[in-house]
Amino acid sequence: MVIREKVKEEIDRMPENVVFSASDIDVPRQYRSALVKALNQFEYAGIIKRVSKGRYYKPRTSRFGVLPPSEKEIVKDFLEKDGETIGYITGTRAFAAMALTTQVSSVIMIGTNISRRPLARGQYKIIFLLQPNRIAKKDIPLLVILDALRLIKEIPGSTPQEAITQISIWIKELSDKDCKRLLKLCMAYKPYVRAQLGAIFEYLSIPHKELLESLNPISHYKLGVSETILPTIKNWNII
Repeated sequence: MVIREKVKEEIDRMPENVVFSASDIDVPRQYRSALVKALNQFEYAGIIKRVSKGRYYKPRTSRFGVLPPSEKEIVKDFLEKDGETIGYITGTRAFAAMALTTQVSSVIMIGTNISRRPLARGQYKIIFLLQPNRIAKKDIPLLVILDALRLIKEIPGSTPQEAITQISIWIKELSDKDCKRLLKLCMAYKPYVRAQLGAIFEYLSIPHKELLESLNPISHYKLGVSETILPTIKNWNII
C-alpha cells in the first residue's frame, strides 16, 4: 500500500501528456513488482494511459475529449538519452514543415546512428533511417535537408522536380557557414545525394568543388529532374 501511494504521489506531480516509464518513478528496485502492479491499477482506473509496453502518460482532457501526447513525446526516448541528442524526427513529418508535402502520415521516421526495427506505439508506426553522420542538435535542420534529397522519390504528394525546387529555396536561405556544414555532412551520403546537392550549389553559385571531386565521372543518377527546373543537372550526370 505504501508503494502504491508513493507511485500516486509521483504521478500527481507529473505534467499532463508527458510520457514516462517505470524507471522514471523513484521507487527502490526491490519494489519493482509492486511498482508495475500499481501502474497497471492506475491505468485500469484511467489515471494514466499506456503508450506502449512500460510507457505511460497522464492524459490531458479538453472539451473535445482526451488529448494524446505530442509526437515528439511519443518518441522522445529515441531522440535524447542522458541529455545527449541521439536521434531526430525526419521523413514526411519533417518534410511537411519544409513545405515539401501537405500529406499527414501516421508514420514517424527517426534519424538514428543505430539500426533499429520498425515498431508501433499507439496509433503510430515508428520507422528508423540510418544516419551516416554523428547526430548533433545544431545539425538537425541540415540533416533533414539531406534526408529530403536522399528520399526525393519517396516524398508523398510531391514529384522530385517539385521537391528539388523547394529544397533549393531552403538552401538559398542558408548562411555561408551552414552551406559549408551542409557540404561536409553530405559527403557521408550516397553519390546521388551528393550529385543533387552539387547541382543545387552550382545553380546557386555556392562553392561545390569537393562534391564534384567525390563523384565518379562516368556514373549517372536517374532522378526524374529536368534541366528546366535545375539547369545544372547535366554537369552532375543527373537524368
